[in-house]
Amino acid sequence: MAQPFFVPDGTLDDGSERFTTTLSAAGPWAPGAQHGGPPAGLLTRALERLPEAADRVVGRFTMELLGPVPVAPLLSSARVLRRGRSVLMAESVLHDPSAGRDVASARAWLFPRGTGPAEVGPAPAHGPADGVVKASPGTWHPGYVEAVEWRWVSGSVDTLGPGTAWMRAPELVEGETTSPLARMMTCVDSASGVSAALDVTQWGFQNTELTVHVLREPVGQWVCLDAETTLGPGSVGVATSTVHDRLGPVARSAQALLVVRR
Repeated sequence: MAQPFFVPDGTLDDGSERFTTTLSAAGPWAPGAQHGGPPAGLLTRALERLPEAADRVVGRFTMELLGPVPVAPLLSSARVLRRGRSVLMAESVLHDPSAGRDVASARAWLFPRGTGPAEVGPAPAHGPADGVVKASPGTWHPGYVEAVEWRWVSGSVDTLGPGTAWMRAPELVEGETTSPLARMMTCVDSASGVSAALDVTQWGFQNTELTVHVLREPVGQWVCLDAETTLGPGSVGVATSTVHDRLGPVARSAQALLVVRR
């Protein structure tokens, strides 16, 4: 497995955690900016570590990317915004101390654990062993796209149309075992890469946000994105995916894309 995306670097007096970002987190568009997956994973980790999250599960997660997330030291924090009798809303933030600004935030609704029917499945008709390895575009920077293991069942980054790929991300934080939910979140942001609507050597698809509705807690390290990208007449695109683990559907995602010529 590749190097983890982040290395822990202590805790501040206000409870914020400091992390050094590794080159594994670098995105395909610029070596100094992160792919959206690692920030989503780190924001999820902060939410899961809240004391109030101990007996709850994330039902909806929305990340806002407030600008390029640098491959640089970051501060991570989380807090509860609203406590309800059954559900609560929590927020997590990633802060760039060198620039003095927040670079990403997430809000999540947390639901009680284990109160509904225990329905799971149907299991997907394929697994990681059924997929194949395909090279990423030569114009993309290495980092995240090489740190993650990809097994393509259909489509590819440079094939126009929907795509299906199994993904396995490395550990999120060095010295820790990543939770299945945080590991899944580091992959879901890739829906716009799994499905291609335009030539990726000529066009960029930069997401401004990511919303994931989680049906249940995922299991295992591998997740599958069954993804599709739809374009509007201007600069807006929408990438959606159904996310599977080995047991069956686990989440659905959507993200608004800024479509720009490279």
